[in-house]
Amino acid sequence: MIWSFVRLLLKEKVDVVFCPGNTYTVVCVATKLLLGSQCPPVLVKISNDLERRDLPKLVKPIYRWWLRAQGIALDGFVAIAAPMRAEVERELALPGNRVSVIPDPALSEYDLHQLSGARSARNAQVGCRFLTIGRLAAQKNQMLLLEAFARHARPDDVLVIAGDGPERDRLVKRANALGLRSQVRFVGHVDDVRALYAKADVFVLSSHYEGAPAVILEALAAGLPIAATNCCVSMEWLTGYGQFGVVVPPGNPDTLSVAMNVARHLRPDRTAMRRLAAGFTLESSGQLYLSRLTALVGDSRHQRRKKMRSRVREWHGGGV
Repeated sequence: MIWSFVRLLLKEKVDVVFCPGNTYTVVCVATKLLLGSQCPPVLVKISNDLERRDLPKLVKPIYRWWLRAQGIALDGFVAIAAPMRAEVERELALPGNRVSVIPDPALSEYDLHQLSGARSARNAQVGCRFLTIGRLAAQKNQMLLLEAFARHARPDDVLVIAGDGPERDRLVKRANALGLRSQVRFVGHVDDVRALYAKADVFVLSSHYEGAPAVILEALAAGLPIAATNCCVSMEWLTGYGQFGVVVPPGNPDTLSVAMNVARHLRPDRTAMRRLAAGFTLESSGQLYLSRLTALVGDSRHQRRKKMRSRVREWHGGGV
């Protein structure tokens, strides 16, 4: 991937590079080292939590060093929710002028409208229908969710798990072992999730780490009470500091089960939830990204001209 990207930049006239998430920064840093001044400026979207409390202790110093290396090598960074800015500046050792806050464009205006109208009222069913949506992968920690559900679920409660991934078989086996075969529904990948939100009573997120989770924004738009692990610096803010949901430390099934049980009784202000979600639309954030990328190109050209003038002065000063 790195060599292909380098060849592309050498072949095409590229003014600026957008790196869409933490996973891809290794490609951008390597490209910067290989191309030097020939590499266009790079803007990085910080898509996940930077503290990564799930990492082993021996790995954390290497990870911290890698974050600082990104801060040195790359040009601009985007925090995808307001509370992330301080974390990005701290962990990457950056001055404030290199970090912009641009809400993650997880929804379109159409999505927001459709999700907002999906639930006219809380479902009048006997039990509670809990919903989670996401890749069935270690990061999402749905195993914790199964354990939590097993601890508090009433006989007529249901847990819907939407998504697919490498953990599916393990999760199905564990659900069966916990005696939840009739209460947990693995619905796989779903193209249009609006019906899932419309039928749910509580949204649950059990992740080890996240950025500004799109599913939480969707749950806000749909007006669903939330039970979530504190998997990112933005989670308390996204849940209205207790107004829209309950946030607990990650990794503990007992505390998550309590959060789920409390959330089933919440009646949050759905208008306020939609207002918060409305800040994360493609229409509003797209223009902010365009402005930031344009500014980065201008800064890069200014620096190149400045270096050129400096070299010219050195050349004349040398009497050549």
